Amino acid sequence: MKALLSTEIQQQTERVYLIGVALRQQSTAEVEESLDELHELAGTAGGTVVGRALQRLEHPHPATYIGTGKADQLKLICQAEDVDTVIFDDELSPAQGRNLERVFECKILDRTALILDIFGQRAQTREGKLQVELARLRHLLPRLTRYWTHLSRQKGGIGMRGGEGETQLEADRRKVQERIDKLGRELIEVRRQRSTQRQGRQRHQWPLASIVGYTNAGKSTLFNALTGAAVLEEDQLFATLDPTTRRLRLPTNQNVLLSDTVGFIRKLPHQLVEAFKATLDEVVQADLLLHVVDVSSPRAEEQIAAVNTVLEEIGAHTKPTLTVFNKIDLLENGDPGPAWRNTHPEAACVSARTGRGFDALMAELGTRLRPVREFVEVVIPHGRAALVSRLHEVGQVVESKFDGEGGRFKVRIPPYCRAEFAPYIRREL
Repeated sequence: MKALLSTEIQQQTERVYLIGVALRQQSTAEVEESLDELHELAGTAGGTVVGRALQRLEHPHPATYIGTGKADQLKLICQAEDVDTVIFDDELSPAQGRNLERVFECKILDRTALILDIFGQRAQTREGKLQVELARLRHLLPRLTRYWTHLSRQKGGIGMRGGEGETQLEADRRKVQERIDKLGRELIEVRRQRSTQRQGRQRHQWPLASIVGYTNAGKSTLFNALTGAAVLEEDQLFATLDPTTRRLRLPTNQNVLLSDTVGFIRKLPHQLVEAFKATLDEVVQADLLLHVVDVSSPRAEEQIAAVNTVLEEIGAHTKPTLTVFNKIDLLENGDPGPAWRNTHPEAACVSARTGRGFDALMAELGTRLRPVREFVEVVIPHGRAALVSRLHEVGQVVESKFDGEGGRFKVRIPPYCRAEFAPYIRREL
């Protein structure tokens, strides 16, 4: 499938028209909000939105999704606006896509195809590219008839007594399925490698916290501010796809691992959730989820619900979760208000841009990610300054004093460090 909007290939930006449908159980305002988000997605892909339309229906039309009369009406508008691409806010069936292309006489995309195209542009690592290709091929497979008009059968003859042979469409479907199977095997290998990396991290017994949240909630900005990483930050949907994990030192002098993951969105295509399970394993394996919420957004509640839906789909909805209200610098007095505080009393309020609220967030992380540590008294002789420095590096020193014997410390140390300090441990506390 061709990329939606490639500035290298096309000199002129594609002109895009958006279409949404409000079904019986949906409010017009809800669909308008979804179209606003589709507008942002189209802009992220590089298109220029020249108009939108919304139709109320009891149920989608089986042939054209919208009503046939509405389709003819919108076709004239799109021709007058010189529209290149019409994007529907819901997933179209293969037949609906074909019929709409005949009506509009231009390219027809649905929300799923648009998101897949954005992911294709954004993926940087080999793993990300594999996952995006797998999702796109799964989406393409039932729609292959849209790409072929020469579907006549191969002729039988000498050496082909089995019959007329397979159609071009059947051959293409077989090739796509073979590629899907190959990508599936490669992603299994990716999962195995990630599992090996995870086991290496677990030898240090450092807890893992994963940042999740709606796309553009400020996850990467918060990640960079806390860890000093250089993950891409843009005011766009799906600015980053590939997961990044960095060490974070808490005020309690303990190390934890912090992972930044792909953002979620309403109507996130199932193919992407399936394909990105290797990446989302970081979420499933985490000891704590940091659910970052753009508390300044008027759609924050719906975004929280969308994230929770995806977490449930990948089996991570029961994980311990710390809600982080981000972008409080955009609020009056920096206060989310009593309504938010009543529904999320334990939430941390921060501004990833200014650093406001970081001290409270780090303290809460120290409490929630406190590993199993042994509380012991250690006596280190004078002259072992390096060992004292090491004790402060890996342990949480509660009390220290010096006498003629040396430095006497009451300290919490991780189990994997016990052997290192065993000769100097005087008693358990």
